[in-house]
Amino acid sequence: MSVGNIRREGRKGLKSLFLTTAGGLVSALDLSGRLIAVICLGLMFVALLVNVVLRYLLGTGITWAYEIHAILLPWLVAGGIVIATARGRHIAVTLLSSLLKGRALWLLVLSIQTALFVISISILWSSQPILKASTFQTLATLGVKQVWGYSSLAYAFGAMALIALLEMGQLLAGKHPVEHTPEESLS
Repeated sequence: MSVGNIRREGRKGLKSLFLTTAGGLVSALDLSGRLIAVICLGLMFVALLVNVVLRYLLGTGITWAYEIHAILLPWLVAGGIVIATARGRHIAVTLLSSLLKGRALWLLVLSIQTALFVISISILWSSQPILKASTFQTLATLGVKQVWGYSSLAYAFGAMALIALLEMGQLLAGKHPVEHTPEESLS
């Protein structure tokens, strides 16, 4: 085996390792979004159910049940955003991508991932004043700082930026973008 062949095999191995690792990281982010969504939804359901039962039986409910959604609902949405990003399931118009094939489709997908990365980083950067201001806001009944709800912004858009970066890396390492069938194009 020549030195050139050894180098090519080494690059193939590195590309394969990168593609596997990047795919694993995206799957881990998907799992984190699913866990967050299930936990938030479950906690909100239980709090609401207990509050309704207590109101029905005792005529009074739990006061914090009215505030818990201020913390959990943003996290539920953030979890959904991460799941959709990891699975490539955001609402999208796929008409252009269904018309393109090969290198043109690859360039379109790379451009979209680059735009998603830039937008996500911009939102992370511009949300810093909101996060700082929310450290001074406290929920009256729970006594919890609002920053716990607003920090879901950092999770959601940080994960979106990371997924976009990993997708760009995978495209550059040789991953082929998914081609849409005509039936999917107008859905």
